[in-house]
Amino acid sequence: MSVTVRQATIHDLDLVAPLFDAYRQFYGQPADGERSRRFLCERFQHNESVVLLALDQDGGGVGFVQLYPLFSSVRAARTYLLNDLFVAPSARRHGVAAALMHEAEAFARAIGAVGMSLTTAHTNEPAQRLYESLGWKREAQFREYAIAF
Repeated sequence: MSVTVRQATIHDLDLVAPLFDAYRQFYGQPADGERSRRFLCERFQHNESVVLLALDQDGGGVGFVQLYPLFSSVRAARTYLLNDLFVAPSARRHGVAAALMHEAEAFARAIGAVGMSLTTAHTNEPAQRLYESLGWKREAQFREYAIAF
């Protein structure tokens, strides 16, 4: 499968929103196309994230990655959180996820970021294998904590 990866804009909502909704469903959320569209629209309007979109040879959306800008106080530099990665089931095992990951890294480097981080479910072993094959290392120095409101 031949794919092109490019930065998405608000004009790509019709392509990205269904993929984002499918991503949310993958993580156990109910289908809600309007909520997914609204969430992405707000991110675009406020320049709060970067969405990279994978397109097939016909221009259809087959995957995306969403990056959130962060900063490292210790390193006094910009980093990115690779928060969302999703490939449509019909496009899996064709290198789409790897293409998105490579483009995300290239984007972050071009902006001057000093690194990227991500979190995935303990059970998402296919994603873990992908990340490790691309040179990502499992964090061993720090523990991650969270609190929900």
